[in-house]
Amino acid sequence: MRILFNSQILCHKDPFGCLLPGQECMLHIHIPETVGTTAVQCVFQREDGSFFRECSMTFSRKEGPYDIWCGRFHLEEPGLLFYYFRITGCTGTFRLFKQGEDTNMEAGDLWQVSCVPESHTVPQWARGAVIYQVFPDRFCKRGDCDLTGKLEPYTLHESWEEEVTWRPTPEGLVLNNDFYGGNFKGITEKLPYIASLGTTILYLNPISKSFSSHRYDTGDYKTPDPMLGTVEDFRELCREAHKLGIRVILDGVFSHTGSNSLYFDKEGSFGGTGAYRCPDSPYRNWFTFTEYPDQYNCWWGFDTLPTVNKLHPGFMDYIFRREDSVLAYWLGQGADGFRLDVADELPNEFMSELKKHLRRHRQDALLMGEVWEDASNKIAYDVRRRYFVDGTLDSVMNYPFRTAIVEFARGEDDGNRLRRTVLSILENYPRQVVDCNMNLLGTHDTMRILTTLMGDWEGSREEMAQRKFSPREYECAKERLLLASALQYTLPGSPSLYYGDEVGMEGCRDPFNRRTYPWGREDSELLAHFRTLGQLRKEFEALRTGELTFFHAGGGRLGYTRSLNGQHVKIYANRSGEPWEIPTGKVLLHHGLQAGNLFPMGICITEEE
Repeated sequence: MRILFNSQILCHKDPFGCLLPGQECMLHIHIPETVGTTAVQCVFQREDGSFFRECSMTFSRKEGPYDIWCGRFHLEEPGLLFYYFRITGCTGTFRLFKQGEDTNMEAGDLWQVSCVPESHTVPQWARGAVIYQVFPDRFCKRGDCDLTGKLEPYTLHESWEEEVTWRPTPEGLVLNNDFYGGNFKGITEKLPYIASLGTTILYLNPISKSFSSHRYDTGDYKTPDPMLGTVEDFRELCREAHKLGIRVILDGVFSHTGSNSLYFDKEGSFGGTGAYRCPDSPYRNWFTFTEYPDQYNCWWGFDTLPTVNKLHPGFMDYIFRREDSVLAYWLGQGADGFRLDVADELPNEFMSELKKHLRRHRQDALLMGEVWEDASNKIAYDVRRRYFVDGTLDSVMNYPFRTAIVEFARGEDDGNRLRRTVLSILENYPRQVVDCNMNLLGTHDTMRILTTLMGDWEGSREEMAQRKFSPREYECAKERLLLASALQYTLPGSPSLYYGDEVGMEGCRDPFNRRTYPWGREDSELLAHFRTLGQLRKEFEALRTGELTFFHAGGGRLGYTRSLNGQHVKIYANRSGEPWEIPTGKVLLHHGLQAGNLFPMGICITEEE
């Protein structure tokens, strides 16, 4: 018999998940009577591992062969703590740690508890949203291209259907300087299409003036790239999106700028006042030079992306403190919030101030962050990140969900790992953040989800360029995507759809995941599926913000219910290889259902009658 404690079960820890300052929490640990327990303490540690406090527990009652010990505690202020138990029995004193969903003596992990500020609120319009992500150069082109300021050599593709430029230069450089001319007017024209997917948030990859197709090498924060259009074109995009109930989120790239920028000006394109060309530049101290001017700190070794001293007062003034700051400027043009690129590389102090000023400019602005791991306890560059305990981020890119859904859909997990991942995020994140989480399957940084679902395939750039599914492979990948996307759209959070995934686009990693949208060549069955999922999100509030309860996990099957105000939606996902008989209910969506049986590879969503 093992000692029982599972922090994800209310009979062991109540309430579930994060706490607010002053909120009482009850712990119950079940210890076999054979241990002869005489004392139990819950020992709390700070983030750095130092001792914080002990909570003495008392004997409560017997339940069969178990002694139930209970304790209560509260935390006075926001912060992240970890804990274990110290138990004294008839044979001495030992420590109890976490091992998966179980417990283990003297070895294992610590349990985690977060106390989050009561003042942290997220925009109501962002909870349970449907997000559509657009890589602007590759979505839709309308009108002519303005190539003002583009540096030679660059490529402007003659045809929308041409392959992306993937061959490096003779020097081995990958320049990301081929363009198709996708622009604001093209996106605006396609807003009805975007809305047909149930979209409520449009997330745009960078739009500021830059010199690459990805535009993460910012040239001028306050000027839209001429190829995309004018400021008025962007305003029109936002106005038309808002009419359709769609908010617009921009990429905030504040970890680095481009070397060819107003601020650095390595190429002399901006008048020679940047930090590289002018020792007395007003931007000189934004950057760190180890040997002026040719040796400087840059992002991941790319000398085209000099990193910024984020805590320099002048930089913070420019980005968010001043009335004419970058944040204020784009909010004034119609944007509704920002997604922070590489949030792990932005200091806690920088992010905290940015959030404060963002909300000062607009009370209901949304702040999302690019985080690839569990954001509640992330350590980056030897510093614990305080995204939630400081109330900084309203939402993060939910890569843990992506990994778990993909593994289940590919048959690498029987359902238990996916369940554990979901419950772990729900336990560690503030509930309102969970509802806003960007639940993605594909992004500009990953292989296309259809390609991913057939395996983590890698190869040379030439091999990746040639990689294309056979008809049989495509049907297998598509079947898996039908299942994976249904999970994505029905688990807690905000599903995020990367442009073209809804119509069957394939592609390995960058640049093959950034091909142009295949207008006129869409997979109509997939498109209909995603439109149905988007409609279900609109129709059923339980799918947007309802409580989650798992009723089955294991054996290649996963079942759960989303419930809110008497509305119950049940999801059955079968990957077992055997039929799964499901109870009668109003079927809302299915793939592989016949005579009450869900096929060996199938998904069914029902409304409980």
